[in-house]
Amino acid sequence: MEFRIERGALAEAVAWAARSLPARSPVPVLGGLLLTAGEGRLALSGFDYEASAYIEVAADTGRAGQALVLGRRLLDICKVLPESTLTCATEGARFTVEGGGTRFGLSTLPVGEYPALPALPAPRGTVDAARFAEAVAQVAIAAGRDEALPVLTGIQLRLDGASMTLAASDRYRYAVRTLPWQPDTADPQAVEVVVPGRRLTELARSLAKTGTVRIGLNGPAEHGGSGAGLIAFEGVRMRTTLRLLDGRLPRYGKLFALENPAVAVTGREALADAVRRVAVVAEPNSPVRLDFRADGTVLLQAGYEDDVASQRLPATLADADELSVAFNPAYLLDALASFRSPRVRFELLGAGQRSLLSGAPDAEAEEAPAPQDHRHLLMSVRQLS
Repeated sequence: MEFRIERGALAEAVAWAARSLPARSPVPVLGGLLLTAGEGRLALSGFDYEASAYIEVAADTGRAGQALVLGRRLLDICKVLPESTLTCATEGARFTVEGGGTRFGLSTLPVGEYPALPALPAPRGTVDAARFAEAVAQVAIAAGRDEALPVLTGIQLRLDGASMTLAASDRYRYAVRTLPWQPDTADPQAVEVVVPGRRLTELARSLAKTGTVRIGLNGPAEHGGSGAGLIAFEGVRMRTTLRLLDGRLPRYGKLFALENPAVAVTGREALADAVRRVAVVAEPNSPVRLDFRADGTVLLQAGYEDDVASQRLPATLADADELSVAFNPAYLLDALASFRSPRVRFELLGAGQRSLLSGAPDAEAEEAPAPQDHRHLLMSVRQLS
């Protein structure tokens, strides 16, 4: 095998394919990237049985062939190579990369031991890549980090008609985002699966500028309910698959239906700045308190005894004379950062109860807004000082 390619193009392709590689693997070949040179193209693929990645880039191929090399080592090399046209070739059991007066030689792994990539699931439809990436980022902050509860580390994806709903929860917060998508059939069957959250976040970010993403899916129904299905994402000359997680998230319909809440509205960025400011004196795991007043303000307070901080902001409060709630400042900041609207709307039941956040426009923000495509549920702290 021999081909010529620009350093930037190779580095970008290697970085994409290396996303599927495990941090550590007892099977050496699973740490490898398979390079396949054909007429006018170079294909790179990686696979660790949980995720696969495949990408094609243009290359001047002198001799077709394949080579399997350690992916992370090749990625490190691509980062330090000078900007130049690279000549890459196999020489016996070694893969060489040469350009700009620099030459690297890598030992190759046995291609025959490399597993075949999984077949792509049946396509279901397409979604705007940028909107999909934004939606994933908005809900991913609520996904759990405890690997002992794997389903809570995932992002639930529901396809129903012309809408896609993404959801994530770590039991203390719950984020939901709905966006439009284009199904391939006129009357698609609704399907709901849970996708590994960290991998989906990285993948969506990398696909954000590809225009549209085609999604394929073999859900649990096709696999006897075992959760062993696959989801595929295809962009321009690139595709990846992820193995689905078993189980489902708790239903959020009743959780989000608050009975007779008080409604408060305030500036989103100003509130986030104030939370960061007063939280400086908060001890670890200590809350920030928000006192919504009838005089059109909200007073933020944090700290105990000697070290305290406070700040007052304009805010409106409806359906109550005054109301106090407190939140974990990190959770509240995550929620506020996930919105793009100039204001944020709180639906509040009181201390220690559920609080529902949604975006609000500048005008008439105190009134019930149009149906929200993004909502974030937080549990407020029960005990207030």
